[in-house]
Formats: sequence, C-alpha cells, structure tokens
Amino acid sequence: MKKPLIAIVAIVVLALGGGAWWYFRDTGANGTLVLHGNVDIRQIALAFDGNGRVMALRVDEGDHVKAGMVLGILDTRTLQLQATQARAQIDVQRQNLARLRNGSRPEEIAQARSRLAASKAEATRAQQDLTRLQGIAANTQGRGVSAQDLDRARSSVQVARARLAEQEEALRLTEVGPRQEDIDAAAAQLQVSQAQLALLEHQIAQGELKAPADAVIRSRLLEPGDMATPQKAVFALALTQPKWVRVYVSEPDLGKLQPGMAAEVYTDSHPDQAVEGTVGYISSVAEFTPKSVQTEELRTSLVYEVRVLVEDAEDRLRLGQPATVRFATGE
Repeated sequence: MKKPLIAIVAIVVLALGGGAWWYFRDTGANGTLVLHGNVDIRQIALAFDGNGRVMALRVDEGDHVKAGMVLGILDTRTLQLQATQARAQIDVQRQNLARLRNGSRPEEIAQARSRLAASKAEATRAQQDLTRLQGIAANTQGRGVSAQDLDRARSSVQVARARLAEQEEALRLTEVGPRQEDIDAAAAQLQVSQAQLALLEHQIAQGELKAPADAVIRSRLLEPGDMATPQKAVFALALTQPKWVRVYVSEPDLGKLQPGMAAEVYTDSHPDQAVEGTVGYISSVAEFTPKSVQTEELRTSLVYEVRVLVEDAEDRLRLGQPATVRFATGE
C-alpha cells in the first residue's frame, strides 16, 4: 500500500514542478518565450499649487480626464478683489506717467506768465510807494513821513521782489517741464504695480486644478469645503500612457530578448485577444526573484526586469493585473 502512495505523491510533485516551470518559463519547439508579470502604469498625486478652500470638484473616481481639463476650483474671491484694486491703481499711475511725459500744458504756462506779470506790477508799485515816501521825507526834513512808514515801504519792496523772483522761477520750471528722474520713477512704480497684478492673476489661475495628462481618476482625496495646500493631494491619477507589463527573465533566456522586440500580451479576462507590445527596457542589473514568485525553485533565483510597453487602445489592462507575455524568439 505504501509504494503506490509514494508513487502517486511523486507524480503529483513532478506535475506541480513541471507546471511551475512551464508557467514562469516556456521556450517551446515553436521558438516562443513565455513570461508572466503584472500591468504597471505611472501615477500622479495631483494637488493645488496654492492654498485655499476647495470650492468645487468636477470629477469622481473612475472618470477619464483629458490633459488641461479643469478638475477642481479654489475660492479665489479675495484675490480677485485685490486684483481689481491693483488694476485701479495701475490706471491712476498710468495717467500720472502720461501727465509727466506730456509736460506742462499751454494753459499752465500762460497762467505762470500771468502770475509773473502780476508780481512785476506789485514790485513796481511797491518801489513807487517807497520812492514817493522818500521824496516827501526829503522835502520836509523827515517831518512829513514817519520812520515806521518808510520801514514798512522798504519791507513791501523786498517782499514784492522776492515774490517776483519766485514767479520767474515757477515760469521757468513750468516751461521746462518735469524732471527725467520723476518720469523714470513714475514709470518704475507703474511696472511694480503691473508685476503685482500679474502675481495676483497667476495666483487666481492657480485656483484651477487642471489635469496634466490624459488619465483616470483613481482616488478623490478632498471634498468641497476642505482646505487645500500644495502638500495635500486632491486626486490620485493613473496615466493612460505609457502602460507596460513588468516581467522577469532568467539569465539563460536574457539573450533572447532585445529592446524593440515585438511581444503579445494576454490576460485571463481576454485570453484570445492579444495586446501588441514591444520590449522597452531590460535591466542591466540582476535581482532576486520578487516575492510574488512563490515556488522554491525560483524565489532564490537571480532574474532581470523587463518592461514590455503596450498600446492599449481599448483600455483593457488595469494596474496590477496579471498578464502573460509571449515573445517569438525564432529558436
């Protein structure tokens, strides 16, 4: 009884070993190398560039999004009010700069000349009053005019002459116009205000969260009303391209694979429908077989990672999905 039982156990062990060997490496007489692995894709943790409260999110898990599509919006009303204020300040500064560059108006020059003429007339009258009082004092031996009146007349002449000099200088400055330094300072201040407005508009634009590439929403991590920061992801995205199958090849079969080599990818959900692929990457460094390979024979073997890039136009392959890859080696 024991011998038949031992024989049966031996047959089962041999069958399991042969099946494992066939599963992980199959180089048949038809020159086909079969490897097994899993589908892999790139993922993105997408967050807002700025801080603020989430106002709206426009997509949910499983939605397909296109590059540039707006996925979420922050509350930017405060920034928009600041931008409105900055635009008003720019308008004022632009008008001030135009006034300085245009110089004095003809009406302003005419006004300055009129003031100068009035100052000249006042200075002439003050001098005439002083001359008349001095004549009276000389003819009356100082009895016809008091000393206070003479001092007051002299002071009036000095004041009138000072006003005349002031109006002459004012006319000269009006005719020359603003200094170049004042014009340059006004232009620089306008540039500062324009840069501040551009910064506010950039911050407002950052209130829109856009998809960087075609992808599928894997996770929605925030909700409207939550506070968003650049360090806090809002969505986890799975890119639709590139997509590849990660497999591992042993050293004896390594020479049968070359970059750009064609491959066919099969899955259990579509066993009769191949997805075309090409070898895109072959690791130059050996590593131990990943933990997902559990047979005693293979889990301590050194293997090389191979990435088979696929064109999954119908979007059949999913992240982590087991896949079988067949290579026509011609051997």
